[in-house]
Amino acid sequence: MSIPKVAIVGRPNVGKSSLFNWLIGQRISIVDPTAGVTRDRVAHLLELYSDDEDTPQLVELVDTGGIGIVDEDNLSEHIEEQIQLALHSADLIVFVVSAQDGIVPLDEHVAERLRKLDTPIILVANKADNDRETRNAEEFQRFGWDVQAVSALHKRGRVGLTEEIRSALAASCTANGELQGNAADPVMKIAIVGRRNAGKSTFINTLTREDRVIASDVPGTTRDAIDVHFELDGKQFLAIDTPGFLRRKGVKTDLQFYSTNRAEKSIFRADVVLLFFEANSQIQSVDLQLVGFIRKAMKPCIFVVNKWDTMLGQMPTERWGEYLRETFADMPYVPIAFITGKTGKNIKMLLNHSQMLFNQSRQRITTSQLNKLVIDALENNPPPLHYYHKPKIYYASQVEVSPPTIVLFCNMPDAFSAPYQRYMLNYLRDGLPFSEVPIRLLFRKRASSDTQDEIETRRKS
Repeated sequence: MSIPKVAIVGRPNVGKSSLFNWLIGQRISIVDPTAGVTRDRVAHLLELYSDDEDTPQLVELVDTGGIGIVDEDNLSEHIEEQIQLALHSADLIVFVVSAQDGIVPLDEHVAERLRKLDTPIILVANKADNDRETRNAEEFQRFGWDVQAVSALHKRGRVGLTEEIRSALAASCTANGELQGNAADPVMKIAIVGRRNAGKSTFINTLTREDRVIASDVPGTTRDAIDVHFELDGKQFLAIDTPGFLRRKGVKTDLQFYSTNRAEKSIFRADVVLLFFEANSQIQSVDLQLVGFIRKAMKPCIFVVNKWDTMLGQMPTERWGEYLRETFADMPYVPIAFITGKTGKNIKMLLNHSQMLFNQSRQRITTSQLNKLVIDALENNPPPLHYYHKPKIYYASQVEVSPPTIVLFCNMPDAFSAPYQRYMLNYLRDGLPFSEVPIRLLFRKRASSDTQDEIETRRKS
């Protein structure tokens, strides 16, 4: 089953970010009395424990900006786009209001907007810091949902709220099934990103065999992210042509800001990202920044060296490949392609490889296969002692795809150092069927005592 997404929404200044941090148990979202501090979506994994189950349920909790905010930097449109994305991707919505303020017109507006969605909703009255404010929260029931009165500031009502979230998700899963749809051939979304004048639009036009987007030598011709549907060998694809990316210090106008923002957002929308480099130009700080976004979004990626026809006879592909490997040493799994977008050379091979990455990112491995790999990794290189205590991994499970997400349940998550975590990830990558895509590896403490020490038992047998 996929990791469900839970979006926290509401008008500005009702304590959404405080609630988010309180549930997560870390200060991740910025909390400030000034309305509108949160602009982008902020997401983090949350473990929901139940008394009758040993293993916690993982959910992705998403903090959002205030609905109806008038942003001082004229970014209201951007904030609204982020809220829309959160609403439409959520499996459950937590609608937050303020027990101290009572019902205000903007709460009514938010409630009316949420009623039009099919997504389950939990209504939470935050800032119920005392019994009087808890009683005041009952007035919100006229919105049509039961009210959970909590106080993120004073840590009141967390158990009831997390149980309500877990229950609502379970009910939604029962009603809708574990997976949404079983489409045999989903349309793969490919984001084409890179700095200005890297040949992205020309590549799109070659794919579609028409002048679908404006291609020009003038840097910055493309100003918006453009969705382009095309077909190859009877299969449907969606290419997202993006504006040329500017480093942050180069963003000087609203138009440039929105172009840069849309390029960044396209990475998060995509199934596979093609990062374009110019064959006759060195890697720049803009490219490093783009790789940072791709890494953060954990998207399958191909480094595409375009305009290779300009380098024929001057440089072997091996040297450019080494240059990329040295620059992005922490992403050795990313494939490299050399193409000429203008003539179409190697484009079909590039798309075929993109589809391979798409399929890899959606693959699952059985628990028995995964645990065998973990056993081999532990035997090859056991984790060092942590303050004279032995770190143990009890068992492993793949809990998600896109990106493949593996949880290692252990006795002391903090005992596994960053170098050992990298070792484990690299060892698993070598033996898994998704070796060319990002893998999210999580170390989690097992909730119950060690009664079914699966890994240890199998190692001794």
